[in-house]
Amino acid sequence: MTKRRMFLKAAAAAGSLALTGLVAGSPAVADELETLKEKGVIRIAMSGAYPPFNFVNDQNEVVGFDPAIGTEIAKRMGLEAEIVTTAWDGIIGGLLANKYDAIVGSMTITEERDKVVDFVGPYYTTKRAIFTKPGSEFTSVSQLGDAKVGVTLGETHEEWASAQGYDINTYKGLPELLLELENGRVDVIVNDSIAAILAMTEKGQEFAMIEDFETDEFGAGIAIREGNPELAAAMQEALDSMMEDGTYVDIAMEWIGADIR
Repeated sequence: MTKRRMFLKAAAAAGSLALTGLVAGSPAVADELETLKEKGVIRIAMSGAYPPFNFVNDQNEVVGFDPAIGTEIAKRMGLEAEIVTTAWDGIIGGLLANKYDAIVGSMTITEERDKVVDFVGPYYTTKRAIFTKPGSEFTSVSQLGDAKVGVTLGETHEEWASAQGYDINTYKGLPELLLELENGRVDVIVNDSIAAILAMTEKGQEFAMIEDFETDEFGAGIAIREGNPELAAAMQEALDSMMEDGTYVDIAMEWIGADIR
């Protein structure tokens, strides 16, 4: 499924290179894969503020599931990975401005994003969830119109919460979001279920979930600039091989504790 989608998308991108150049702010050129091979390095971006998927450890290193996946993909392509951290709300703009070559940062694949970037993957799936503190007065979706809702700036959850008409407060990343919930400055937070549960469990933060909230699963993909079908194919091949030989599961178990495909 992912291969078929990727090749159809790549074919469409290859047929509209002139438009791609306008969107990306640079002239349409040959596929970037050869250039990356000549340099020997692929620059991979993420926020660095989304534990356990990507975060900065005590040694000031960016670690987690996302950098591990990105580094392994780069290795299988014969490249070194250079991890770049940047603010999430401007991360696609940075990609289009050639500040880095790919985003491996738990980015949800959406139709809106798919109009300006190409996606490889998805490389994991999760669901949207709503969290509050134990004993909170907010126990149902029907009550959220009266709640202060915390979201991360630039995420799909911000767009969703705004569309519901909620009173939202925006934050730079998951650690800040969890702190605001813990300190009572927001009543609930909206985030990916896996990331939030793992992060709160790791820091010993008590939480409750809004149980009557129903949502579909969505996939996280690797974003690259449009018009690069060869690069997309090479990255997809590397990802597929990781999933087939067990490396993906090893990485997922180390950082997440489960196979999240």
